[in-house]
Amino acid sequence: MRAYAATDRDACLALFDGNVPTFFAASEREDFAAFLDRDAADWTFQVIERDGRVVACRGHKVAGDGVTAGFCWGMVDRALHRTGLGSVLTEARLRAARATPGVTQACLDTSQHTRGFYERFGFVVEAVVADGYGAGLDRHDMRLRWSG
Repeated sequence: MRAYAATDRDACLALFDGNVPTFFAASEREDFAAFLDRDAADWTFQVIERDGRVVACRGHKVAGDGVTAGFCWGMVDRALHRTGLGSVLTEARLRAARATPGVTQACLDTSQHTRGFYERFGFVVEAVVADGYGAGLDRHDMRLRWSG
């Protein structure tokens, strides 16, 4: 895993495109592109490469409250789903969050298609917004708490 660089932009957008429409709504692409262009530097945004090709990405950042790590834009090349890369991404974010003084929880939003994946790590659904990302793609707001 390494830090995201601006030269990874197209590869990350290709990851996104490969996960539409099941895991992301096409309408979210503009938000992801804007994140890569403007916000990735403010987040710990990283990529995983295999054979010189970006195959996964993810980000996290400590929120202004100092106790919450927000997770964002985690995705894996569709051809590599169920190979453990998603777990690698999530475990790395959790390790980093737990190692940050004062941080006692992590939050994320995801769809019904990956809710179960995050539940395996202990995340709990706090709210569901039907069609929150687009038609047929519900938003699940999830949180994981631990003692500091």
